[in-house]
Amino acid sequence: MSGPALDIVITGIQARAVLVPLEHPIRTSVGVVDAAPLVLIDLHTSRPDVVGRAYLFTYTPLALAPTCLLVSQLAGVVAGQPLAPVDLDRRLGARLRLLGRTGLAGMACAGLDMAAWDALAVACEMPLARLLGGTCAPLAAYDSHAMDGEALGVRRAAQACEQGFRAIKTKIGYPTLQEDLRVLRALRRAVGDEVAIMADYNQGLSVPQAAQRLHALRDEGLCWIEEPTLQEDYAGHARLRGPVPVQMGENWFGVEEMHKALSAGACDYAMPDIMKIGGVTAWQRAAALAQAHGVPLSSHIFQEFSAHVLAASPGAHYLERMDLAAPILRQPLGFQDGQAIIGQAPGVGLQWDEAAVSRYRA
Repeated sequence: MSGPALDIVITGIQARAVLVPLEHPIRTSVGVVDAAPLVLIDLHTSRPDVVGRAYLFTYTPLALAPTCLLVSQLAGVVAGQPLAPVDLDRRLGARLRLLGRTGLAGMACAGLDMAAWDALAVACEMPLARLLGGTCAPLAAYDSHAMDGEALGVRRAAQACEQGFRAIKTKIGYPTLQEDLRVLRALRRAVGDEVAIMADYNQGLSVPQAAQRLHALRDEGLCWIEEPTLQEDYAGHARLRGPVPVQMGENWFGVEEMHKALSAGACDYAMPDIMKIGGVTAWQRAAALAQAHGVPLSSHIFQEFSAHVLAASPGAHYLERMDLAAPILRQPLGFQDGQAIIGQAPGVGLQWDEAAVSRYRA
């Protein structure tokens, strides 16, 4: 290290919008994502060799330009400040107290937090997982699929098994329970009894509908059912626990919402999204909260950052493999034998493929 990390100051933020093609559209019971709208963030510092990188996923292109603009506007809040992510988190929280830190504002703050932690780990010349007190050991991962129907679902499941994955997730919520059962049973025949299968309803059912379907799915050997009803209905989720373990968390905006859900007994497993929960700083609080409630912790997308924070989290369960950013990365996160392989590069290891970034600029 050429100089103490504490002497480094943030000098500027660059935010760029891209629309990245997906190999398989993300089909759910409530909509389809055909391409990944991403905001790429570069956090520059007083040391030219220390740049922090992160990306945000806005789900719909409608939110891409506003989120990119928010990140750029928040540059004025962090520019000139020391590279100290926890202090930056407090500063951003104070600046947005009246507006609040949910929605696009919360996403923008999380992106800056993630980029700051990446830069700090780069300055300390170690992977983020090690900076957070963890190791770079392989992490159990599941291959995350969409609402693909029977034929494509079986092909993707078989391919995942050939690649070494011992767990897969599919999205369900077809018009009838019989269709859900037909797809899930076809997947089970394709992968055998030794592969874990998770299923995601993407909030597509009412509580009575979900109760009926979860009861019918109780003997299908599912690892978990994810978000069977509206994510903000914690009492409803608590009522649904029992026949199949319930997973939720990808839509918690901030640790406060996670606390409400766990206090209500809404889920058997927790699955925060590092962007929506508030970045690396908030993830650490979320991991402590999950441990206090005795709830195993998995991740939602953002696999590059998620691998590092899960590696330093008590109760780490599964990493979700859904590769949204690979087309614009020089070196995507690697997987081997169904595990995520964390590299030894400083920080998270994000390096943009600038030719691809130019090609997919939105």
